[in-house]
Amino acid sequence: MDMVSESKKQRFFSPIVRLVAIVLITTFFLGQCSLFSDKETKVQKISLQPEPGQKIAAFAEGCFWCSEHIFESVPGVIDVISGYAGGHTQNPNYELVNTETTGHAETVLVYYDPTKIDYMELCRIFFLSHDPTTINKQGPDEGSSYRSILFYSSDEELKMAKKIQNEIVERQIWKNPIVTEIKELKEFYKAEDYHQNFIQNHPDQSYVKAVSIPRYQEFKTRYDSYVQSKRKTN
Repeated sequence: MDMVSESKKQRFFSPIVRLVAIVLITTFFLGQCSLFSDKETKVQKISLQPEPGQKIAAFAEGCFWCSEHIFESVPGVIDVISGYAGGHTQNPNYELVNTETTGHAETVLVYYDPTKIDYMELCRIFFLSHDPTTINKQGPDEGSSYRSILFYSSDEELKMAKKIQNEIVERQIWKNPIVTEIKELKEFYKAEDYHQNFIQNHPDQSYVKAVSIPRYQEFKTRYDSYVQSKRKTN
């Protein structure tokens, strides 16, 4: 009788154990921007002086894998580098940034051709490509390293950044108040090599398929809708 009872318990609990394991594994994959380890790869402090004919802009909006992919798709953007900015720690790395003690956020440095796209349009793309109303959170990723920051490099850019933020608020793109920080770009550290062009190099990675690609598709839909509505009102 005891053996039969024990057998029934095993048959009953086995599916539950498997289900719990699946949930835990899925949560683990969704809740982390990076599932790779490359401790020997060092970060690199990047010069904020662009090449002649180029300009730079920097944005923090959650996982830099997602941000990099979005900005690389924008006409006029020459290159995008994933890295860290906005904090106080010198020479941060991925593991240190994810302790949420460095003040840095995952950030993308965007090199662009000012004859094809301007800073204000990049700011619009920033506000339309992530949820700027969530504090220290973007999608499944939580912590100050995933907070929303719009960086500027001059007083003129500061004015333009605030103008675009007001425009987004007036058009009621987001229901909740915007919590984006607007900060001067003082330093930028290029992230470890394995983070660069991540979606292009790992299109079948679980986080990319579950989070990055859907977010990119949402951005395209939101941006197209925004452009159409703006044309109607102008």
